[in-house]
Amino acid sequence: MLRPTLSTVGLLLLYYLLPLGGRHDGPNVLVLFVALVLFAALLTWQVRQIAMAKYPRLRAIETLSLSVPLFILAFAAVYFESSRSTPGSFSEGLGRTDALYFTVTVFATVGFGDIVPVSQGARVMVMIQMLGDLILVGIVAHVIVGAVKTGLRRHEPGTQPD
Repeated sequence: MLRPTLSTVGLLLLYYLLPLGGRHDGPNVLVLFVALVLFAALLTWQVRQIAMAKYPRLRAIETLSLSVPLFILAFAAVYFESSRSTPGSFSEGLGRTDALYFTVTVFATVGFGDIVPVSQGARVMVMIQMLGDLILVGIVAHVIVGAVKTGLRRHEPGTQPD
C-alpha cells in the first residue's frame, strides 16, 4: 500500500509544483485531448500488466491509485490553464486548489454550484470530464476486474496461459 500512496502524493506534488499558467500554446480542449489519449495509452498498458502480474489484485490497486488521480489532476490542470488563459471561463478565477476542488466535485457528481463553467469552451471541457468520469468508473473498472480475473486464472494450477 506504500506505492499507491506515494504515487498519489507524487502526482499531487507535481500538480502543485509544475509551472502551469504562464503559457498558452493552443486551445485547452486540444491539450486535454492529447492528455486523454496519453492517459488511455497508459491505462491500456497497465491493464495488460495486471493480466500478466504475479499478484494481479495488488497491481490493480496500484493501477487505480495512479489512474484516478492522474485523470483528475489532468482535468484540474486544464481548468487552471483555461482560467488563466481565458478569464471568464468559469464563474470565478481558479487557482490550483480551486481547479482541483472543482474537478473533484464534478468527478463525485456533487456539483455544489459555487464554481461553474461559463464559456462554451469550459462547458465542453466539463462535459468531456463528465463522460470520462462515467467511462472511468464504469468501463475501466470492469476492464480492470476482468484483467484481475485473467491474471488469477493464469496462476491457477493446471491452467494454460491465454
